[in-house]
Amino acid sequence: MIFHERDKLETKELVQGISGQLIHTDTLSIGYFDIAKGAVLPAHSHVHEQITSLLEGELEMTVDGETKIMKAGHVATIPSNVIHSARALTDCKAVDVFNPVREDYK
Repeated sequence: MIFHERDKLETKELVQGISGQLIHTDTLSIGYFDIAKGAVLPAHSHVHEQITSLLEGELEMTVDGETKIMKAGHVATIPSNVIHSARALTDCKAVDVFNPVREDYK
């Protein structure tokens, strides 16, 4: 499928307070996420390169030991196998891109 309508995509909850819709190609995944204030993404790593673009809200994000309060318009690039975590200081909206495709999110 070439064209998608987000409001018709299945919503998946990744962890409590973080849910969204994902689209997958052969080589990457993109996720449109709603993050509730107070939600915590525990420290973890994965083989996928990741780009996180914050669209709304404030998100405290730690990547490879460096912590930053991200605000709308901020972007984090996370290399493969680097430990990262996040905590929502407000309700947030974010877009994440992963390469290679997140088979575990299908």
